[in-house]
This record gives sequence, structure tokens and C-alpha cells, in this order.
Amino acid sequence: MPPSRENNSRFGPTPPRAPRRPKRRRPLRRAAVVLLATILVGSGGTFAWAETKLQRDVNLDKFSGRPAPGKGTNYLIVGSDSREGLSEADRKQLHTGVFGGRRTDSMILMHKGAHGTTMMSLPRDSWVTIPGYKRPSTGKQSKAAGNKLNAAFSLGGPELLIATIEHNTGLRIDHYAEIGFAGFVNIVDAVGGVPMCLKKDIKDEDSGADLRKGCQNLNGAQALGFVRQRHQEAQGDLGRTQNQQKFLSALAKKATSPGTMLDPSQLYPALSAGLDTLVVDHDMSMSALATMFRSVQGVSKGGGKQVNVPTAGGISTPKGSALRWNKTQSKKLFSQLKHDRPVTVGGSK
Repeated sequence: MPPSRENNSRFGPTPPRAPRRPKRRRPLRRAAVVLLATILVGSGGTFAWAETKLQRDVNLDKFSGRPAPGKGTNYLIVGSDSREGLSEADRKQLHTGVFGGRRTDSMILMHKGAHGTTMMSLPRDSWVTIPGYKRPSTGKQSKAAGNKLNAAFSLGGPELLIATIEHNTGLRIDHYAEIGFAGFVNIVDAVGGVPMCLKKDIKDEDSGADLRKGCQNLNGAQALGFVRQRHQEAQGDLGRTQNQQKFLSALAKKATSPGTMLDPSQLYPALSAGLDTLVVDHDMSMSALATMFRSVQGVSKGGGKQVNVPTAGGISTPKGSALRWNKTQSKKLFSQLKHDRPVTVGGSK
């Protein structure tokens, strides 16, 4: 007779097996999954809505003779001084003046590639060659000529600015994004302001900046004054470009923080505020725009570099004082970006 189960152990009878406990539900994990699904569905709806709001007005291929595509992706991020959406009272409060049309107030070429992201500021007073173009007002063809970089925008809009940057750097622009004064102010206010730490007091009558030294939360009007002022910067326009990069990174960090992204009461106003005055190229999608924004955020967290085009000092020109690029160093920087190599020049921060 075979031994019983109770006596089939070297150490005595085998105790009866305890009944299997029912699986415990994990309410926290389940709640997290539900929350994630809700966010993903909401994001899809938000993206679909935002796709219809994008102003795809810029034709990157308007000018012929464009550089061959390089490695990685190049975004041209432009802050214009467009007063669209500002009332007379707004213009007075923000010290924007009453100029018509649009001009470039800041220009950043952002390269995203295998070695991370590089944000390269292009000083608006850079002395460059503007390619030949047809004047919108007269229809007459103008020859290539030297001028300040920001003149390209005022003479021929975003397309001529893109053609000028491509002509002088050899870098092909893959996407374009431009925002005016009103959109900038509205975005900053919609996310609840942006934290910044200032090393000194800033008071500038032209931009309206009146800020105290130390860490503080800048609202839209204060932020606009901060990124526009340059008279108190030791490096003038170069100092301003560094402030613009610093602020753009801080804004991206705040806008993509959980407190903003997971709160519809902040997310939708922030998106709407930006999209109302955002101008992009024909092929820009919300996915590409989101990638651009995440890349800017990555730089703020140390995942990239912030550089300026190397310069060789100021020069006098028929168009007034301008900045001359350092030919050797700038050519090296542009080559590194074009071939998606690690950036070693440009005054990285």
C-alpha cells in the first residue's frame, strides 16, 4: 500500500496546503492606468483640435537654390514684434510702440540630432548677404546685397529670412515657428508665469523692463520686457540673445510640467494663447511642434547646448552699426550642425 501524503516527508507529516488567497486589487496602480489612458485620450483630442488652429502660412520652398538636407532636424524659432491682438492700451502698457507689420525681435536656430539639441541664437544685427528677391510692394527684382539679418524679414517676410539664413550658414531649415508679442504674453500668463533668477536689477525704458535682482515669477508683461531689453547687457544684443535662450528654456520647462500638462484649466488656455498668434510652415504638424517644444525643454534640463554664432566685433555699415561673424569659427559651427557632429564652438553655455 503506498505511503499516505501525510507521511511522505523526511521531516514528518506534510501540513495541509493553505487555501489560495484571492488576488488583491491594486487600486493605486489601476487608478494610475486609468489616469494615463485619460491623459492619452485627452491629448489626442487636444492635438486634433490644435491641428485645425495652426496658421501654416510659410512656404519654405519659395526661394530656389536651397542647401541640401543635412543630418538631424533644424527648426527656426522666431519671435516677431507683431502687434496683432494687442489693443492700444496693451501697446502702451507693454511699451511696444505702434509700428505696423512684423519685424524679427529674436531668432534661434535649433538643431536636433544624434548628439542632443543645440539652440543657436542669431543676433538680429548680424551683417549678412540677403539673396536677390522680388519686392512685394513693387514686384521689382532686387540683387543680393549686404544688410542686417533682421532686415530680411521686414523686406520679404519669413521666406526671405529663411533664404538669408540658409544662404549664409549652409544649413537647411526644416521647420519654422514664429510667435508675436500678444501670443508670447498670453502663453506666459496662461501657464501662471515663469520662474527666473536675475543676477542684477533691470530697468529699461524702451522695453518697459523694471525687475529686481533675485528669483521671482515673471508674468507675461514682465517676461516680454526681460527678453526685449539689451541696453543694460554688457554684450548688448549678444547678451539679449542669451536671456532669450534662458527664458525660452524656462518657459518650456514650466509649460510641460505636470501641473500644467495634467490640468485642463491650464493646458487648453496655454495652447489657445499660443496658437492664436503662432505662424508655422506648410508642413508643420502638432507632432513636429511638440517635438520642438520637448527639445527646448530638454536643453533646460542639461540635454543640449545653448550657443551664439561666433562674432568678430562690431562694424560700421551703410545700414548703421552691425555685428560681423567670425568666419573661421562660424563656418566650423555651421559644419558641425550640418553633419550632426558634437558642437565644440559658439560659446556654449
